[in-house]
Amino acid sequence: MGKISVIGAGSWGTALAHLLENNGHDVTVWSCIEDEIRMLDTYHEQKEKLPGVILSDKTCFTGDLKSALTDKDVVVLAVPSPFTRSTSKSMAPYIRQGQIIVNVAKGIEESTSMTLSQIIEQEIPRAEVCVLSGPSHAEEVGRGIPTTIVVGTKNKDTAVYLQNIFMSDVFRVYISSDIIGIELGAALKNVVALAAGIADGLGYGDNTKAALITRGMAEITRLGIIMGGRIETFYGLSGIGDLIVTCASMHSRNRRAGILIGKGATYEEAMKEVNQVVEGVYAAKAGLKLAKEHNVTMPIIEQVNRVLFEGASPKEAVGELMVREKKVENMDIRTLYRNSDNVSW
Repeated sequence: MGKISVIGAGSWGTALAHLLENNGHDVTVWSCIEDEIRMLDTYHEQKEKLPGVILSDKTCFTGDLKSALTDKDVVVLAVPSPFTRSTSKSMAPYIRQGQIIVNVAKGIEESTSMTLSQIIEQEIPRAEVCVLSGPSHAEEVGRGIPTTIVVGTKNKDTAVYLQNIFMSDVFRVYISSDIIGIELGAALKNVVALAAGIADGLGYGDNTKAALITRGMAEITRLGIIMGGRIETFYGLSGIGDLIVTCASMHSRNRRAGILIGKGATYEEAMKEVNQVVEGVYAAKAGLKLAKEHNVTMPIIEQVNRVLFEGASPKEAVGELMVREKKVENMDIRTLYRNSDNVSW
């Protein structure tokens, strides 16, 4: 079995630590928050963010980054996306050549439009950076509820190795080489989930949510293909799978924040109420920036930005989506490439 460090002791990091220790691995959990380490060391439970999930007595908890990263087979990076760069920079001196780092956060850096794996590769060029994503709420993974995800790597042998590390009878793992597609789906679905929550907060129904999910996926796919992702990725676990669960579940911090915004809260008030990082707020600006850079129309992402940052009312934003110019729903993807300058989406 492997020696694995989980960097980040929030709900997702804790759930994955629990999964990995149940798989028989030697697990170390790191946090930069002293109170968090004391709580985990005392109770072996993340009482604030994942209550009821008890970690093994064998799990090691530490605030010392060097010891957490020394002599590890796999490092799981589970900090919220806004802290990916700063944490990676702090990790860099202790990472050996070829160290496998599995990023499990979902987001895009607003200032650079870089995906999280690109940030890690920039800060730790000696590492082998992989991603893990899919419809996987920490609350359910921690309870052993059957879950299926995908691991993205550039190397097939590493993919199979990680598949074996994470796989269990309640956690099924698929493998893929489409890292950019996995990451874009994972990040931008959070913005669509904000929109779905806003619709819920406005009192709209299932018809509205179904429209947001399907048209939101169309937007993400358009951008993703132009950026090098594969269409099957967006209609797989890390695309439509993750989008559905994030838009539909009350476990979703993005949906919960959206509900509050739909009821009149600002995004700052909503984030404070949810009391966790709402990744969609950070991904919204980055998603719109990427859309403009690649000349892709993304009306849902655009309207979410207007609500979050420009003071537009949620009801007005939905109205803008409904009265846009008429469109066709589907177009052969080959036509898009042949006539990209003339396509109206």
